[in-house]
Amino acid sequence: MPLPLSSASTIASYAIRPPNPSPAFLNIELTQAIHRIHLINAWGSAIDPSTRILEVGCGQGTCTQALAEAIRPIPHEGDDKARSVGHITAIDPGSPDYGRPFTLSQAQSHLVSASSPIKDLVTFHHAEPISFLESTQPTQTWDVAILAHCIWYFPSAATLSAILTALRGRVSRVLIAEWALHATEPKASAHVLAVLARATFEAHRTESQENVQTAMSPVAIKNAAEEAGWVVEREEVVVPESGLDDGYWETGTVVGEEFMEEVEKEVADERVKAVLRSARDATVAAAKAAGGAKKVRCMDVWVATLVAK
Repeated sequence: MPLPLSSASTIASYAIRPPNPSPAFLNIELTQAIHRIHLINAWGSAIDPSTRILEVGCGQGTCTQALAEAIRPIPHEGDDKARSVGHITAIDPGSPDYGRPFTLSQAQSHLVSASSPIKDLVTFHHAEPISFLESTQPTQTWDVAILAHCIWYFPSAATLSAILTALRGRVSRVLIAEWALHATEPKASAHVLAVLARATFEAHRTESQENVQTAMSPVAIKNAAEEAGWVVEREEVVVPESGLDDGYWETGTVVGEEFMEEVEKEVADERVKAVLRSARDATVAAAKAAGGAKKVRCMDVWVATLVAK
């Protein structure tokens, strides 16, 4: 059963908030909730109130909140109690003090606090995905593993391949949602260019905390899945709603002068510098055509379901 868009405000209310949050803050949470609803619905019947979920790269729990709403117990007629065996095991290796205005630790702790309506539906683990799987009994399984907007955080394509290999025999399906590196909306072109510029830069840095480190295309992800023993059962493209700010956020980090200042400081190869300078120039031009960085739309999202060969 599809998760209704009307549940977006409820999902957004689960997140940690500052005292007297601004309308802008509330709108960000609402738009992020709407986007996650679209992703969950694109995965179809793979998620229902009984689904046991392993969420890889959960971050602060933005998608976790929507998944929890999707598996919340449904009351049965004539029964004063709701029934559900669904649960989310959410893992992320990120530093607990990463993030703003709230850290990863603060956001996750809030979702499982005593007052949280979804506290019994989620268990968070601070761990690398493969280490976590190795630390659990081989007999412990889940119905699905979910990787939603987390693959680009991985330090290399090999990390994804290793995770998908480790998931064999532990889940029936792997559900993926990642930026598609193409744009249906013309104003999203700057997002694509910004990500490619950022990913190229990060490939020449020894350490990074950036959101984009390995920008894998859907084709590259499918190739990694194939090598790990998975095939695509279904796939589609979701065009994000206009209010989603990820395109603006990523574009803003590239069009700013600080981008080339960091490049000059950290990249020695003059040819790489030239490529990055041109990539930034292209991003600046695309952002200008969109009406400025704040008007940049998000690129398309590739949503897929993988099953074992």
